[in-house]
Order: sequence, then structure tokens, then C-alpha cells
Amino acid sequence: MNKIEHIGIAVNSLDASCELYERLLGTACYKKENVESEAVNTAFFKTGINKIELLAATSTDSAIAKFLDKKGEGIHHIAFDVDDIILEMERLRTEGFVLLNEKPKKGADNKLICFVHPKNTNGVLIELCQEIR
Repeated sequence: MNKIEHIGIAVNSLDASCELYERLLGTACYKKENVESEAVNTAFFKTGINKIELLAATSTDSAIAKFLDKKGEGIHHIAFDVDDIILEMERLRTEGFVLLNEKPKKGADNKLICFVHPKNTNGVLIELCQEIR
């Protein structure tokens, strides 16, 4: 794993949260995107080398909606940049980690993604991200 790619934050309202984070970070959202496979709308912010992804559910049965119902708004996941997501998935399986995806899938911000089950990572949902080349 190369670096933290972004921190994902679950929010009830993408519009209200975008306004809040624009004021907080002093920068505009650089990208909004709908990710149908995850039933979320996303908004990305970048300050320096750091990125924040806001996630709002588009369906009541999405993972983000369930997270919000259970825990409320807040940090949902930490994403790590990887060079080769397939090799990293194989390495993690060999190390005994449970992956929530059998194979990588297309995520937001031009990335292939895979999630690591939080029961293996001290309750933190980890996302692997590889830039689609």
C-alpha cells in the first residue's frame, strides 16, 4: 500500500455537507459522481495531498444508508492507494483478511476498488484503490 488515498465520510445530505466542507477546507468540491454499484452520490475535496470523499446514499438499502442508520454521519472508511489491486487482494487473502469483494469493481474517481472487512481491521473499513489506467 502506497499512501492513504482518501478518507470516506458518510453524510445525510451531500449538498449541505459540500457547503460545510467547502467552508471548513477553504476549497471547492472538485468532483461529484454517482456510483450506481454502491448506490451512492459522492463529492471529492482535495487540500494539499489529502482527499476527502463525502458519501450520500441513493437507496435505503445501500451500505451507506445502513451505516447512517446504525452509526450516524461520520468516518465510513479509509482508502489506500495500491499499484496492483489484484496482487494486493491476493496478498491480503494469504494474510487471512476477509475481503468484501471477490474481484475489484469500478468505484468513484476513476478507481478500481475492493473493501476489507472491518472485523479484521479493528473495526475500520479499509478500501483498496487503484487508478484505472
